[in-house]
Amino acid sequence: MKQNSVNYKKQMEQEIANIQGAGQKPTLLLHACCAPCSSAVLELLSKHFDITLYFYNPNISPESEFAFRLEELKRLTQIMNLPDVSVVAPPYDSTEFDTIASGLEHLPEGGARCEKCYRLRLGRSVAYAKEQGFDYVTTTLSISPYKNARWLNEIGTELEEAFGIKYLVSDFKKGEGYKRSCSLSKEYDLYRQNYCGCIYSKQFANKLKGE
Repeated sequence: MKQNSVNYKKQMEQEIANIQGAGQKPTLLLHACCAPCSSAVLELLSKHFDITLYFYNPNISPESEFAFRLEELKRLTQIMNLPDVSVVAPPYDSTEFDTIASGLEHLPEGGARCEKCYRLRLGRSVAYAKEQGFDYVTTTLSISPYKNARWLNEIGTELEEAFGIKYLVSDFKKGEGYKRSCSLSKEYDLYRQNYCGCIYSKQFANKLKGE
């Protein structure tokens, strides 16, 4: 998967510097995919933003996996001593993901199905952030080396223009962000899943393991 040369990390750092310069601590709706990915992002952003975690992930299968990841995310905020960080989770409804994945089931990980999944989750997150009056919105997804930061930031920027709410561009994997998330996962004994979430990513992971 080809990524472009835009330095999203530098852009985010400049935005945070502007916020600090203004003496502000704006609200941020942080779309969270799981506790491990959220750990390093929360560590980085919680000092600059008033954060609410938004666990909207209809791609996750089965529902028991969704519920377990949600509980781990809630546990993470307690372990990290972030009592002001709340977790919002819409009811599980996999049909929303099934609809956008229809006809794309055969595609490999990292292709058009994933791009549509990004759009689904970011679209719902930005809409919620706008409805609830948040200042910023972003996602933890870019901390994964398997996620396309360019797609995520391009989609986020498009949604910023459509909804009139600031999207915090980011590439959280940069600057050893992914490595930090792995360290924190070990330190906090977090459940670290071996597939992104959807049944197709699980099949792909099993194939790599030779199952």
